[in-house]
Amino acid sequence: MDLLNAFVALSNFVLIPAIAYGSQLALGALGVTLIYGILRFSNFAHGDTMAFGTMATILITWGFQAIGISAGPLPTALLALPFGIAICAGLLLLTDRTVYKFYRQQKAKPVIFVIVSLGVMFIMNGLVRFIIGPNDQRFADGERFIISVRTFKEMTGLQEGLAIKTTQGITVVTAVIVVAALFYFLNRTRTGKSMRAYSDNEDLALLSGINPERVVMVTWLIVAALATIAGVLYGLDKSFKPFVYFQLLLPIFAAAIVGGLGSPIGAIAGGFTIAFSEVMITYAWKKVANYALPEAIAPDGLAQLLSTDYKFAVSFVILLIVLLFKPTGLFAGKSV
Repeated sequence: MDLLNAFVALSNFVLIPAIAYGSQLALGALGVTLIYGILRFSNFAHGDTMAFGTMATILITWGFQAIGISAGPLPTALLALPFGIAICAGLLLLTDRTVYKFYRQQKAKPVIFVIVSLGVMFIMNGLVRFIIGPNDQRFADGERFIISVRTFKEMTGLQEGLAIKTTQGITVVTAVIVVAALFYFLNRTRTGKSMRAYSDNEDLALLSGINPERVVMVTWLIVAALATIAGVLYGLDKSFKPFVYFQLLLPIFAAAIVGGLGSPIGAIAGGFTIAFSEVMITYAWKKVANYALPEAIAPDGLAQLLSTDYKFAVSFVILLIVLLFKPTGLFAGKSV
């Protein structure tokens, strides 16, 4: 019985949160890896792209709530999500046309694009904070839990309860659907195949009659969708605060690089690697250990390796180790 309680506690505080967080990071890292693989630069504005798409979705969600539109037990934000994606896509296409296109025509080096993306990042960050403010914004509504602690305890008779939030369930289901749709698009459709060809060999793709501007446009549209979905899922699961999305850039880039920058499968693997590492290293293991271990050797303290304040430091350390020993990542992406 104690082992079951230990497993429930582990699931409640480590496994389920890490799976949800890993899904969010994986979607974010997919956006980063697509831009790197197809447009050939590291986009440092991606975190703030997520923030902008989420902000647009929140504003439309509030509009829906004000006129009485809801999704029943599900968050109203799911109804607003397509509109948020469209607004974010419009901003990215405008940014590409007014900023990045000039440097593409000049055949600028990737480092120039990185510096330009930093400028775009600061502009987006300022824009989001100007429109919605710098404070926490909660926009989740509908049913809060799929299963609550009290219900679980009544069902099982265990001492330890399990709570699965609706937002966690939605995150995992949405991530699976989005990833499956993306892989189908890249591998089965004509446009997806042309994007892969452009990524593998730009000159050969141009000789084959592939329109580079169309590839660029479709890439930004997909990135807008991935960034907005990842941002909204993260905001529903935690809360929305513009500066947090700026901080998320580190674990997202760490996920993309650990998995192999330029590799979509690597982005997913990297997302879950970073998420589980962050959650497990910053979790206080006392409760699980007290259930699982004999009383004589159970820890008295929290049994926590690092405070949750240092969770982004975990991403940084993992990133350093990968860059030092395996710069191509787990799935042999393009070397950084």
